[in-house]
Amino acid sequence: MKRKPVVYDLAIVGSGGAGFAAAIAARRQGKSVVMVERSTTGGTCGNVGCIPSKALLAAAEARHVAGEARFPGVASNVAPVDMAALVAGKDGIVSDLRRKKYEDLAADYGWQILHGGARFVAGPALEVAGERIEASQYLVATGAAPWVPDVPGLDEVGYLTSTSASALERLPESLVVVGGNYVGLELGQLFSRLGCRVTLLEALDRLAPGEEPELSEVITGVLDDEGVEVWTTARLAGVARDAGGVAVRTTDGREVRAEQLLMATGRRPATASLGLDGVGVATEPSGAVVVDDQLRTANPRIWAAGDVTGAPQFVYVAAAQGTMVVDNAFSGAGRRIDYAHLPRVTFTTPNLAAVGLTDAQVADAGLSCTCRVLPLSYVPRAIVNRDARGVVKIVAEVATGKVVGIHMAAEGAGDAIVAATYALEAGMTVEQLASTWAPYLTMAEGIKLAAQSFTTDVAKLSCCAA
Repeated sequence: MKRKPVVYDLAIVGSGGAGFAAAIAARRQGKSVVMVERSTTGGTCGNVGCIPSKALLAAAEARHVAGEARFPGVASNVAPVDMAALVAGKDGIVSDLRRKKYEDLAADYGWQILHGGARFVAGPALEVAGERIEASQYLVATGAAPWVPDVPGLDEVGYLTSTSASALERLPESLVVVGGNYVGLELGQLFSRLGCRVTLLEALDRLAPGEEPELSEVITGVLDDEGVEVWTTARLAGVARDAGGVAVRTTDGREVRAEQLLMATGRRPATASLGLDGVGVATEPSGAVVVDDQLRTANPRIWAAGDVTGAPQFVYVAAAQGTMVVDNAFSGAGRRIDYAHLPRVTFTTPNLAAVGLTDAQVADAGLSCTCRVLPLSYVPRAIVNRDARGVVKIVAEVATGKVVGIHMAAEGAGDAIVAATYALEAGMTVEQLASTWAPYLTMAEGIKLAAQSFTTDVAKLSCCAA
């Protein structure tokens, strides 16, 4: 005879950013929580996404700078990479943060993490390893997984994803990276800087197709300078493996061979095995859970948050959504998230960072905009760094001068974009931004200089001139 199940206030499927934020918020309200995780505690960001990729990118940057000889009087010295040691060091960081930021927190706040596959059954309830779990409210926070298109020969030749590529203990001599958005750009530059010959393929007509064209031009030039071969309008026709490695053919007749193939073609929500249709929860063709603007599904007791909803795939979005679900589910708060000033960063060198609208988006909205693009050659921080490859672009409304978008390709742009986010959130105009304090010799000063360029020839300004 099965024992009667414990009824929790909140049952969470998934232990990533959304799930943990929700669990912490619920425990702070005194709610009982249980969490179910199919794989490793910590989700994508902590295990196979943000943390490990940025750890490896930092190592690749250190190697690149060591061999660059950018500064007079500083000799270059670069040696082959011990990939096994590098990956072991990355794994150590991941393991340490998993314990401190996930496992220990769950214990401190007092909720249980059950390991096993969860499936919704009538009730609604969850079934995990033959046990029934019941709760007043449920949260689906299962994230997303690497997705690859249907390409002839792909299953036969084998390929890397962002997850498996970050676990390689031997550096391949050559690599084809398919996908020119943030994952492909970061990993392509990473492996090139570690000493691998990289060819980067993008199906559209430019890299970083979601960013402003000026940013795409900068990163394409940087990758070219670093020896990465970039192919655009490169749609795959098929792949095959032969004695020379993996042969990749495009629909326009081009062919490239490499030792390894990395498919960086995006991630899609992970919902296939959850049994959502059996409890009245609809999903999109992509697998994304259909939710309203408060993140409630068609079943009033089931919510979803994070990548699984098809929202922007950033861990800070997932965390904000997880916290919001708890407020809405238990307090009837009716909260919604405004994504208008959501910043984004691609962690290449230089970073590609943006917040707000592109000039094309402003035009599509039927508004008149005016833009300025400031090359980094006018930014003192870039000059003393001896690397002025990059731009700052500001998009503003013509009628009001209100800044509606700021876009940067620059070293440290991921940090500087925070200032841009605050400026947009405050509704600042170009004139206000141009007259706001900016510390000299910071990359963020480029935002002020770009604003000044609307009315002033910044080439004729002295250092730190207002």
